[in-house]
Amino acid sequence: MPDLIFVSIEDWDEVWRRNQFLCAGLARRHPEMKILFVGQPRDVSRFLRTREGLKGKKALTQAPGFPNITLFHPLKLLPNSLTAGRLANEVYQRAQIRRAARQTGLAEPVLWLNPHSAVHMAGRMGERAVIYDITDDWTSFEQPQWLRKLTIRQDAALCRSADAVIVCSQRLYEMKQPLARRLELIPNGVDASHYARVLDGDGPLPEACRDWERPVFGYVGTIHPDRVDAQLVEQIARMMERGTIALVGPEMLGEEEKRRLISTGRVRLTGRVPYSEVPEYMRAFDVCITPHRMTAFTESLNPIKLWEYLAAGKPIVSTDVAGFRDYPELVRIARSADDFLRACLEALEEGDELKERRREEAARHSWDARLDAVEAVISGLSECRDEGEH
Repeated sequence: MPDLIFVSIEDWDEVWRRNQFLCAGLARRHPEMKILFVGQPRDVSRFLRTREGLKGKKALTQAPGFPNITLFHPLKLLPNSLTAGRLANEVYQRAQIRRAARQTGLAEPVLWLNPHSAVHMAGRMGERAVIYDITDDWTSFEQPQWLRKLTIRQDAALCRSADAVIVCSQRLYEMKQPLARRLELIPNGVDASHYARVLDGDGPLPEACRDWERPVFGYVGTIHPDRVDAQLVEQIARMMERGTIALVGPEMLGEEEKRRLISTGRVRLTGRVPYSEVPEYMRAFDVCITPHRMTAFTESLNPIKLWEYLAAGKPIVSTDVAGFRDYPELVRIARSADDFLRACLEALEEGDELKERRREEAARHSWDARLDAVEAVISGLSECRDEGEH
């Protein structure tokens, strides 16, 4: 398996996402493989404006528990909102990553690009092939018009230039099919064994959830206003006569949204919880919920939490969003606050049969199976390159 420069849209931290599962899986399978995981930059321009963007980030570090994964945070000097600044940042970023790859000992790596803004790297990093992995439809994301136009242009250019484009959802597959030379659908997955203790575990719950009034309707994931429908959550909370809505994960809401949720007296925000501890928090849930907004952006998602909820086995209630609607026999779908609360209360009466069916379904969507598909893509690109040299 060739070495890998993996340019991620998110940092490697204790809240695991698709990029970490893929890199960790490849690193375990191929100890001889070297992976340079490029996270968010150490942002000097942001630090000068807000005093944030540099804290806790070192240039080169080793991923905990993975001797063959090196984490790298390049330095960003200028604001990207200025065209000249963005172009200068790109030149400097490429030079830093090439230098880090040499220091790490990478040889003819595959270049894996997660953010569309990394299009400038394609063909310029000494790579043997380029893979563009798309997990969200950033072209429909709410953003300033100038940035939306740039996003659309960068995404299209990278789809056309990449040797392979990987998408995680059917909607993304349909959108990128006219653009990509080689297109692969590889959804997210789950380590089902990690969530076995949600139903099977015992002992005391984490201290943070011991005072949650039952029933507990719980959400796991980033509490982002472009995904989580905070207004819907507030409406449900105000209709509840008892119980708790637990939102478990990094919180990115605005101050007013956060204030309104807390004022209901029913909503608890835990903040960031390490991946290793998430199943313990889920033990406190009576129902797993996904109160997502129904937008073009969320329609492009293949939520990891779908597979995690199925692996947990507990009842699931979701708005009518991609992924969850595909399992009407295992997931209750709601289209309003009234429907959502009613579905949650009905779920409390559910028997044990569906719990096992959910866990069986989750087992069919393992990260191991996803890694098999990823390895097939990488191997195919390497074989094409080798054939082209003869």
